Amino acid sequence: MLSWFSSPLPVGSVAPPFMAPDQDGTVFILNQHRNKHVVLVFYPGDDTPICTKQLCELRDNYGALREAGAYVAGVNPAKDASHSAFKEKHKLPFPLLVDHGKRVATMYNCNGPLVRRTVYVIDRDGKIAYAKRGNPTVEEILTVMSPRTAARR
Repeated sequence: MLSWFSSPLPVGSVAPPFMAPDQDGTVFILNQHRNKHVVLVFYPGDDTPICTKQLCELRDNYGALREAGAYVAGVNPAKDASHSAFKEKHKLPFPLLVDHGKRVATMYNCNGPLVRRTVYVIDRDGKIAYAKRGNPTVEEILTVMSPRTAARR
């Protein structure tokens, strides 16, 4: 339960590697996404008001995220059928990873009674470039991926 009160993983630390299936059973392997930014959005539940709003904002700005070189994925412990229905209903263009037993949420300090709403940006070298609880704006996420921001790190 300690992770419920803990901070997100620190910026600059190596992102814990993991594998998880998406809503279609395709396995996502973090280490296969080097040389691009990976935006992981940990969220408590499919089809809940705040989660829906957050993921739809990412959907609405997906072109800008892809242009910035990002691979986006939602993460929560719901089953693949729930993720599939949620993705289809809201026309989400990115995968929703099934986090069996909240294993990935635990690795990323997002576990608790519910998954802690947290956004991580993992840089092209596999390090955490951004970590924030809540629902940061897409503009804030994009700023982390801009070449000028990366040059300052």
